[in-house]
Amino acid sequence: MSVPSIESAYAVFDAQDSGCLSYAVEEAGRRWFVKTATTAEGRASLGRACAVHAAVRHPVIVSPTRTVLGEVGPTLVYPWYDGSVLNHATVHGTDRTGLTRFHRLPVPQVEVALDAILDAHLAVSAAGLLAVDLYDGCFLYDFAAGRLRLIDLDEYRPGPFVLDADRLPGSRSYMAPEEFVRGAVIDQRTTVHLLGRTLHHLLDSAQGWRGNGAQRRVVERATGVEPAMRYPDVPALVRA
Repeated sequence: MSVPSIESAYAVFDAQDSGCLSYAVEEAGRRWFVKTATTAEGRASLGRACAVHAAVRHPVIVSPTRTVLGEVGPTLVYPWYDGSVLNHATVHGTDRTGLTRFHRLPVPQVEVALDAILDAHLAVSAAGLLAVDLYDGCFLYDFAAGRLRLIDLDEYRPGPFVLDADRLPGSRSYMAPEEFVRGAVIDQRTTVHLLGRTLHHLLDSAQGWRGNGAQRRVVERATGVEPAMRYPDVPALVRA
């Protein structure tokens, strides 16, 4: 099965530092988002993405409908969904216009989005996967429909595992302390920290905390400095 050509793209996303090139095309009356690798790191990332999407399916997680293997590694073809990425991060900087707009939504609408993120990560956890590089650039929000989707989960991987590098990829404002320690154990408590930071960032705003006291206490426990201080796994966090 062929890959839609970049020559027919109506939008090209080539300023990311992921080692991948992405573009949007229209084919047979439908719009698609195509992602292919340009570096060895990008090929490894897309290989992990293939494994993630083979292991877990959830309506909130945008999965590829086509995976085409070639000389440059896998090319993933996703359905295009309208919406705003809450943090559009490129090599030129970050654009958090979407996040600012999200913070102006009524709190009950924000809570629906948070419930969707947590429910998707129950499926991730059940599949034996851990969240890596989860941040607001993974949150695609359709303001017209009031629906959140998760994108770019390419760095998720099976766990637990021992970190064999100086750090994992990700945003410092979301990452757990152990993600910066070679030899550290990365397990579900690391995912709990990432999700706790997600709850914090999406319930917080320039005007201050918008959640309630119970939600703040959940965030505080989920983001404990030491893994033993946190909820032991994703289901325990969701039950809280």
